[in-house]
Amino acid sequence: MVCLGNICRSPLAEGIMRQKVTERGLNWEVDSAGTGFWHIGEPPDSRSIQTARKYGLDITTQRARQISAQDLARFDLILTMDESNYRDVLRLAKPQHQEDKVAMILDYAHPGKNLSVPDPYWDDDGFDQIYQMLTEACERVIDAHSQG
Repeated sequence: MVCLGNICRSPLAEGIMRQKVTERGLNWEVDSAGTGFWHIGEPPDSRSIQTARKYGLDITTQRARQISAQDLARFDLILTMDESNYRDVLRLAKPQHQEDKVAMILDYAHPGKNLSVPDPYWDDDGFDQIYQMLTEACERVIDAHSQG
């Protein structure tokens, strides 16, 4: 899960996906990162923590980090929150098979529309909306990539 600073959208996406993976009994590794370096080592934004808590998730142990080229080698799927994140991650991808691992997360819920998860950093009221968007998208990701 990748957004800009790894403090708002991607930590929520990580928490949601972890919960859904556990509920479905899948053995998936889930992580998040940002394309930027500004918040490295910081916990998620307090509004993301509060929104997650509202839905029974605890994301307080997450710490922001910056995505690296090693992530593209390590993970089977890199889900970005918006088109800018998508382009930034593609710049890290070297071989074609790494580029094929990168997708915008909302393409799973709304195929072909290239929709972005809005950055709620400047909108206190946006966190609940992105939680709902990410919940639906995470369900669709699991449906598309799990056996059975």
